Amino acid sequence: MQARLARFRIGQVVKHRIFPFRGVIYDVDPVFANTEEWWNAIPVNVRPSKDQPFYHLLAENDETEYCAYVSEQNLLADDNAAPLRHPQLREIFGGRVDGFYMPKERLSH
Repeated sequence: MQARLARFRIGQVVKHRIFPFRGVIYDVDPVFANTEEWWNAIPVNVRPSKDQPFYHLLAENDETEYCAYVSEQNLLADDNAAPLRHPQLREIFGGRVDGFYMPKERLSH
């Protein structure tokens, strides 16, 4: 597999293309890096290609907050200005600048 350049970046708020959730990216894998069990649990008709960036999100929907692992093809930039409420957000990120959450280590320099 050949890695592609990621379209989204750490701290960016994104939403799922199909499912009703949004989140902030806190890590990026250049290609699929989860378990085969996880991969095989995805229905074949919606299973994404492994040779694309996959994003780790602090995700939330109307009912709950969780961590998600999502392929690039299933994400869209989210222009909703509402802040995220995920309880781990403050562990990883500081404030927001121009719509992006700034990782804490970047704020301290």
